[in-house]
Amino acid sequence: MKQKPLRLGAAYHGNRMPAHARADLLDMATHGLDLVVHMFAHNDWERLSKAMKEIVAMSEDFGLEVWMDNWGLGGPPGDKSHFLGAYPDSHMYYSNGDLAPYSVCLNSPDFRRFTREWIDAVYDLGVRTLFWDEPHMPSKKVNGQQIYGCACPRCRKRFEEKYGRPMPLEPDEDAKNFGTDTIVDYLAEMTAYSAQKGMINTVCVMLGTYGMSLETADRICSLPHLHNVGSDPYWLGAKAKNPDLSVYEFVYNGTKENLRVANQFGKDHNIWIQAYSNPRGREEEVVEAVEAAYDAGARTIIAWSYGAGSSNDYAAENPPVAWSRMLDGFARVRSMERDRILAENRRLYRK
Repeated sequence: MKQKPLRLGAAYHGNRMPAHARADLLDMATHGLDLVVHMFAHNDWERLSKAMKEIVAMSEDFGLEVWMDNWGLGGPPGDKSHFLGAYPDSHMYYSNGDLAPYSVCLNSPDFRRFTREWIDAVYDLGVRTLFWDEPHMPSKKVNGQQIYGCACPRCRKRFEEKYGRPMPLEPDEDAKNFGTDTIVDYLAEMTAYSAQKGMINTVCVMLGTYGMSLETADRICSLPHLHNVGSDPYWLGAKAKNPDLSVYEFVYNGTKENLRVANQFGKDHNIWIQAYSNPRGREEEVVEAVEAAYDAGARTIIAWSYGAGSSNDYAAENPPVAWSRMLDGFARVRSMERDRILAENRRLYRK
């Protein structure tokens, strides 16, 4: 199989001022990044479309491939869903009857229409690659019980029609399958719609989350209009539970599993590196993570996020140092890739 070219990138958010974005995008291009993932949240759509169109064009002028993230369109991860203010009957509910205040039911016909309109708006910005960010169904413990979504009246009716019984309080196998089916059906409709417009669809699967994980990613990998399947082997949470955890091993194994699933279905891949919330004094872990992803075979490696999240509350504790280490990691794997190509050229052509 022909080796995919190395692509390095970063998510960019927290700024919508084109003059400042120009300096940041130039910084990315100068440091050898190949792609940028922009957010197009509901607020961006309604109030900042002109600025976003200019930022997208700027990105491409600097040679950066642009992906557009559906950040918070239906709620977390990302922004809160503003859509729900106009369509309160599209709220997601937990299995114990609690309202999920910021999340949308993916089975809502109104939300599906709204998503298609969002795709149209992204297309009008000039973007041709969509990034579906961590589709998942929420799950949490309340009073010792594991509850989950979506269990709104619409979903309860669908579940009962499919399984011939009421939706359970705690997630059993049928409930988990129903959640996965909902995600897959939503993505099938949206990726088919965007593909009709000539757009490319990429996704990042949140590891270890109810309703979607790499264990069930084969369901979305089989979608004909989904071109690229990735994941985010973020190690800080795992290392907090197990201080002896090897960052390199964790990211390497997570990347290998992602590539196994993607390759099985003939899809491209994307691997995310945690450049946010990094503790002071542990910034070097970012370099280990980038090298691990590369060594495992990843050739599309993206940082979340530019500047180590300095515009967000979840920023690294020392953003300049964390971002500097991120760029160090990128430079190291870029050098490794050049050495690999040079060695291959020498093997093939040097007499």
